[in-house]
Amino acid sequence: MNSPPLDVRRNPSRNQRAAVPYCRAKELPLLTIDVEMEEDGRWIGEVTALPGVMVYGTTEAEARQKAAALALRVIADRIEHGEPVPEEAKALFASA
Repeated sequence: MNSPPLDVRRNPSRNQRAAVPYCRAKELPLLTIDVEMEEDGRWIGEVTALPGVMVYGTTEAEARQKAAALALRVIADRIEHGEPVPEEAKALFASA
């Protein structure tokens, strides 16, 4: 889950597509998921760069997973409707 994204480039020597890992974390900011345990034992996960992205989970990992999934849905909905997305979300996509 923590592996870097893949940059797929054409390999001219074999005329095939090769997956080449790359990491541009130093260049691009990332969306941050903040997690905290509530008094009742539930975990809350929030992406502050995307208002409304707040979820509960029974474990810290579940809260992180749910927050990431909801953040991606919100980003997709904003793109689909022509609404602005945070700068951090623009790093999810590369120009071809």
